[in-house]
Amino acid sequence: MAVMIQIPGGTLLMGSDEFYPEEGPVHEREVAAFELDDHPVTNEAFAEFVDATGYVTIAERPMDPADYPSVDPEDLVPGAMVFTPTAGPVDLRDWRQWWRWEPGAHWRHPFGPGSSVDDRLQHPVVHIAFHDASAFADWAGKRLPTETEWEWAARGGHVGRRFAWGNEPQPGGRLMADTWQGSFPYRNTGADSWVGTAPVRTFPANDYGLFDMIGNVWEWTTDLWSHRHILPGTVGVDAGERASLLSAEPGSRIPRRVLKGGSHLCAPEYCLRYRPAARSAQAEDTAMTHVGFRCAR
Repeated sequence: MAVMIQIPGGTLLMGSDEFYPEEGPVHEREVAAFELDDHPVTNEAFAEFVDATGYVTIAERPMDPADYPSVDPEDLVPGAMVFTPTAGPVDLRDWRQWWRWEPGAHWRHPFGPGSSVDDRLQHPVVHIAFHDASAFADWAGKRLPTETEWEWAARGGHVGRRFAWGNEPQPGGRLMADTWQGSFPYRNTGADSWVGTAPVRTFPANDYGLFDMIGNVWEWTTDLWSHRHILPGTVGVDAGERASLLSAEPGSRIPRRVLKGGSHLCAPEYCLRYRPAARSAQAEDTAMTHVGFRCAR
């Protein structure tokens, strides 16, 4: 069971100008004190929620044809996106070569029918859509963190570090997070023997005592996606329905939210996003094998 850690308030120097354009501009944000789970929600904890409430995740529900006008209605069956290693090197500009839509994949069966989490109870739960994470948080008497809170907590009280632990990806040769080892997307030698997700608390905590803020699974925040940081005080740009529409993929009406932290699929040659400043867009309804969450209060 996760322990809630008291995170002090302060002034966050948010973002980075070193890596990807969506991480800028670097700017100051004020953060009030809050609490954050010391690790992502596990399969065991999510099972307790489902057993108590009967909740059905979005990946297990029928899909609304109105949300997917270009898809054959016969293909709109419950399922999720599953990572599948390729046989060898591929064009890293085409993510479709290693992601597949798997009917019947969801949090209990992360790789499709026949797979199980029975031997992964202390691993982060995956295939969690935004509303699934919000429902769990409500049930637990908590909430999801904002992007600002998440980044502040991941930095562990330090300003300007590239990674949560310093400026080197593996200080002294020590692996600090569950990220891809080898050659993406076809050869993964494992992060301290773990290929895919690792049990929570496997890798070192940051200076606030938080585990897996970097790597293992991407984590949901409440912020709607924008292609650059919207600076505090910007009038009207981030308000209501317009922000929701702007966050969606072109041609879609599904809002996207900000994910933070990177995952076990992050590799330096493809996705150097296992850093506090890094961010990624995710449609609220999309469940994947590398997306989970943790709760705040």
